[in-house]
Amino acid sequence: MNKRSMVLAAMLAWALVVGRGAALCAEPVEIKAAWINTPASLIPIMFAHPGIALHDGVTYKFAPVYVANSPTQITAFAAGDLQVATLNFTSIPFAVLNAGINDLRIIADETQEGFADYATLQYAVLKDGPIKTVQDLKGKSIGVIGVGAATDIAMRAYLLEKGLRAPGDYTEVEVRPPNQVPMLEEHKVDAIGAGVPFTYTPEFLNDTRTLFTMKDAMHGSELSVWVAHASFIKAHRAALVDLLEDTVRAYRWFADPKNHAEAVAILSRQVKLPPEHLDWAFTKRDYYRDLDGVPNLDVLQRNVDTVKSLGFIKADVKVRDYADLSLVKEAAARLK
Repeated sequence: MNKRSMVLAAMLAWALVVGRGAALCAEPVEIKAAWINTPASLIPIMFAHPGIALHDGVTYKFAPVYVANSPTQITAFAAGDLQVATLNFTSIPFAVLNAGINDLRIIADETQEGFADYATLQYAVLKDGPIKTVQDLKGKSIGVIGVGAATDIAMRAYLLEKGLRAPGDYTEVEVRPPNQVPMLEEHKVDAIGAGVPFTYTPEFLNDTRTLFTMKDAMHGSELSVWVAHASFIKAHRAALVDLLEDTVRAYRWFADPKNHAEAVAILSRQVKLPPEHLDWAFTKRDYYRDLDGVPNLDVLQRNVDTVKSLGFIKADVKVRDYADLSLVKEAAARLK
């Protein structure tokens, strides 16, 4: 080897050492992830048990961010203030068509409703009230979380199938979930749509009767999936895969019956309720989440098509065009 070649080889070796050192010293990528309520979303608690988040603080820095609702979340996601948003089958087409977020990519599952024997949302009336059938809702008022919300879409679809059309055949009243049963008991509404955890309150269990469920209406729903910008995925793919590896590990840890007592204790501290009121969490009495973190895109597509059929969006949204499941599949494969 001549002198020039030796110099070039030495420079290359030095560059490799410097590059490796720079990679090792690189700051973890901050990933702000939105959540609305827990345990439907594990985001605020999923790394509470030591040993789950092996990559947090190394390749990424995880930052849960509470948001009040999906519209607020979409605005923050569009502005780049969130790196991960948690959207459902109504907010995804709204984000794409109304907010123009064309680089939105579905990257992981969060919560599914109506899967197998797991929990589903319940549309209920007073147990001792006059409403006995769905047809009895004609001319009545129904408490909904919000017009166009997932629970509203499911209700509209089911009632339309039974011959009741909105608006006209019934009135919708927006009611926050904690106020639904009190509004029903005070006869301010005639029916409500309640989900976990509100279906496990003594008032709901003792005073209401379920007319139909979200599973009856939708035959399964993707209530929440993780989404990220395609540009962020391209720039920070390795960090996102590490995050999803830790996330899948968390999904499995919380679902494992041997961890149930500790998992409920973690949730209890977060929501400030006694553990004995939360025994349903992370069991089949709760909503389902895929233990590989993979969303059901066929179910999601069917849900989005229902949103369009009811007139809430004007164009088709092909969810597979807005999905990149390669990251979560790579992450889950590490844990086999």
